[in-house]
Amino acid sequence: MATRSTIAIKTEDGIKAIYAHWDGYIEHNGRILREQYKTAEQVNALVELGDISQLGLDLDLTVAYARDRGEKNVSAQTFASIAEWVEYFAGSYCEFFYLFDGQDWIVSNGKKDESGCFEFDFLEVSILKEIVN
Repeated sequence: MATRSTIAIKTEDGIKAIYAHWDGYIEHNGRILREQYKTAEQVNALVELGDISQLGLDLDLTVAYARDRGEKNVSAQTFASIAEWVEYFAGSYCEFFYLFDGQDWIVSNGKKDESGCFEFDFLEVSILKEIVN
């Protein structure tokens, strides 16, 4: 069964995001993003692939729907806000929401706090929590 996620980067226009079908949990996609996609240039190149089936350790090992399977209508999408992005991909049953802010990765499981805002934490902290648990 797939653990769906979405991978995004903050831009001047909002949030530019793609869908990732397999292994979206923190121990897999989270670790790869933190360890292999460390710069805005690397993250932009990943997002430019459009929606992906499987995130790889580099772009060549990533399975992209358009590039590798010839599928259509799988380009990255831009959202005006974090809330709009999370709500859209929650409708696609995404369980993890990864956002690169230009310097750091943050992650959410789509849950909201008492004020109704989506809860995010630094990816590094979430990885450490997974190790402890």
